[in-house]
Amino acid sequence: MKTRSINVGGVLIGGGAPLVIQSMCNTDTRDVESSLSQIKAMKENGCHVVRLAVPDWEAAEAIGRIVRRSPLPVVADIHFDYRLALECCRQGVHKIRINPGNIGGRDRVKAVADACKERGIPIRVGVNGGSVDRDLREKLGVTPEALCQSAQRNIAMLEDCGFGDICVSIKASSVFKTIEAYRRMHERCDYPLHLGVTEAGTAHMGTLKSAAAFGALLADGIGDTLRVSLTANPVQEVVAAREILKALDLHTGGVTVISCPTCGRTQVDLIPLAERIERRLAGVQTRLTVAVMGCVVNGPGEAREADLGIAGGRGEGLLFRKGEILRKVPEDQLFEALIDEVRKMTGEAI
Repeated sequence: MKTRSINVGGVLIGGGAPLVIQSMCNTDTRDVESSLSQIKAMKENGCHVVRLAVPDWEAAEAIGRIVRRSPLPVVADIHFDYRLALECCRQGVHKIRINPGNIGGRDRVKAVADACKERGIPIRVGVNGGSVDRDLREKLGVTPEALCQSAQRNIAMLEDCGFGDICVSIKASSVFKTIEAYRRMHERCDYPLHLGVTEAGTAHMGTLKSAAAFGALLADGIGDTLRVSLTANPVQEVVAAREILKALDLHTGGVTVISCPTCGRTQVDLIPLAERIERRLAGVQTRLTVAVMGCVVNGPGEAREADLGIAGGRGEGLLFRKGEILRKVPEDQLFEALIDEVRKMTGEAI
């Protein structure tokens, strides 16, 4: 099902647009300079949209100063107090994230919907395992069906107010619950879906859980934007998202390093070499696949689809391009030889 499209400060989400990477500042929103510094770092690492928490009035006023200088569209994250959402609209944010069920009655939901409609600001309806409506939680438990029904209620509140510029997230901390909830939601509405595994964990486990959920959903064509939620620096969330999308062949830029797992045939110190190459090429913007292989068995043959690659041997290695051998290179020169070929191919200063 092709989803509707929303416009978040010039970034299109849904409607067949490329996947959008999001993250959230962990700075105090009232600290404008620290927040902007973090947003800049996110953008440099490939983020498209940034979200900030708005817990009080001072933060709502500060977010306006951030919006005016931010290199990325800004989403205001609101809970409980609808007046903060109204102030953020006045401050020029590009999207509001709310749970309509926890900001009060219909009059308050309508006030937010009307303010957003007047200014062309989309709303993300966000439901997670901790915010399922109480009656649904008691009847169904925190299940994929409860998540979906809770989200549908919140969507209906906005639709009853004549508002349809909506994006939806239904996150659980369980990978399987998340996958099933999004699959059900995909069948029930055509609003763009914001993918995420809530409270996913540390950088290591959170990335694994997010990759498992995103892989299953994106392979089915489900998902228009995503956030990798990590207990880590938000910049790591952005990097993890890019790496997941590269692994799924869904990212338009950057280098993907493929490398063999090593075995008894390996005659070069491949593990540190592969890690060093991956680190060095992390900032390349051109889309490339680079192979780092441990022997000629896994060399140009198995990696012939790679744009560039090396295959180790005893004291030397082969440098190849698209499966064609360019030349033999002494082992201690393999790294620089490969990097030099990447420079020639991309024209980038590496």
